[in-house]
Amino acid sequence: MRNEKIKAEITAILDNDDSASDQLQQICDVLRNSIDTYDWVGFYLVDKNTESELVLGPFAGNETDHTRIGFGEGICGQAAVTLSVFVVDDVSAESNYLSCSPDVKSEFVAPVLWNNQLVGELDLDSGKIAAFGDPDTELLKWVADVTAEAVALLTGFKLAE
Repeated sequence: MRNEKIKAEITAILDNDDSASDQLQQICDVLRNSIDTYDWVGFYLVDKNTESELVLGPFAGNETDHTRIGFGEGICGQAAVTLSVFVVDDVSAESNYLSCSPDVKSEFVAPVLWNNQLVGELDLDSGKIAAFGDPDTELLKWVADVTAEAVALLTGFKLAE
């Protein structure tokens, strides 16, 4: 039930006439405000100039020092290279985790693909160990899919006609 309500809110956001940046910001806010274990929600965008770095886009939560992440660095960088979803139950057990805050205990990262091309990522942090269960994974993979066009627009990648 919770996921259906959030999906309806996100669908309405994507159907409005706001800019892609505003839509993604609203989606970050909805996710963070709807689920109390989502402490940080954000989008990283592929830097079109290098195509090997992610740049911080819209987010909700505390500021982060990680405004640029190279492909292969940390969980986000690993997801960019493998195009895989990562659900990290305990970040302290990961050797390549880029710490944003000592309060972060678990992380979720999903690549955002447009026309089979990586255009960004959806990244979430939680202060709770194992915060991202199956219902979260299903919801967040859906969010990554439905926001692909907005992320692609924001990165400046040419969209198919």
